Amino acid sequence: MNPISLDVRTWLVTGGAGFIGANFVLQTVVGGICVVNVDKLTYAGNLDTLAPIADNDRHRFVQGDIKDRKLFAQLLAEHRPEAIINFAAESHVDRSIDGPAAFIETNVVGTLGLLESARDYWRSLEGTARDHFRFLHVSTDEVYGTLGAEGKFTEATAYAPNSPYSASKAASDHLVRAFHHTYGLPTLTTNCSNNYGPYQFPEKLIPLVIQKALAGESLPVYGDGMNIRDWLYVGDHCVAIRRVLEAGRMGETYNVGGNAERTNIDVVRAICSLLDAVHPLSSGQPHESLITFVKDRPGHDRRYAIDASKLQNELGWQPSQTFETGIAHTVDWYLSNQTWVQRVLDGSYRMERLGV
Repeated sequence: MNPISLDVRTWLVTGGAGFIGANFVLQTVVGGICVVNVDKLTYAGNLDTLAPIADNDRHRFVQGDIKDRKLFAQLLAEHRPEAIINFAAESHVDRSIDGPAAFIETNVVGTLGLLESARDYWRSLEGTARDHFRFLHVSTDEVYGTLGAEGKFTEATAYAPNSPYSASKAASDHLVRAFHHTYGLPTLTTNCSNNYGPYQFPEKLIPLVIQKALAGESLPVYGDGMNIRDWLYVGDHCVAIRRVLEAGRMGETYNVGGNAERTNIDVVRAICSLLDAVHPLSSGQPHESLITFVKDRPGHDRRYAIDASKLQNELGWQPSQTFETGIAHTVDWYLSNQTWVQRVLDGSYRMERLGV
């Protein structure tokens, strides 16, 4: 593929074949910005997600690892992006319980390598190109630990990660902060709540429940199902990232939430209700009859809730989707895109339980 023209705005995105990253790339390319998309294509990376822009001149895909300093030096010199947006991460708590080393390698060592590449590139820039450059790191609310019945995470909440996954993301957040304060690298960090929506790998709660319900299989719910998460539609999250990238204050963190706290059992029941209306079970029983409570995840955080008022007050962002509209869109998307799902499931994952 020919290099992207230097006459147009170009961003370099890492992890852009994963769930949130790919949604961001699709939204960004459609919005007229060129994207150099680097992804290692581990189990959760899926080029099928990028099929709508496969022939778009504003998109270049490169298979590669964020630890590959030589590759990034070449890409940065060739394409001269005005921003790097880092989505690349191992991201599933259960997998981190089974194999924490891979999370440290990618989320900590990999982020360090990418920051070093970004720092060296930024130092080579001059004038307005140097002034306009941004490094945005996409992180999670799980770095803050767990909440009681009241209160929400703010950008000032102390870090208290409780899983190998969240510990690795906390470490990467600290590295980003350190590179800003030590080297002056113009960084931004976003910490988001639980994302859902199109193209999510079916190991996560919402797509897993949808697929198992469609197959008439039992719907596993951890513990008593009363763990609470703030649910954020992925399209809204992508808009928030773009807003932070273009107007956020350097060195700052912005929390991104959906204003949609729900217990896990209520999320599962909402999916069941939607499927009852459009895809009833052949037995005539409601999908809710498939719910099965299983042994809880080790160290399962009880409640997350995001205070996104800083993002709203400073940058004017707020979610466009309620949980009800977002989950309806999501169920409709999975029903209409079973070919995508089945191609994902042709890999090593078979919707089995992980992290026992």
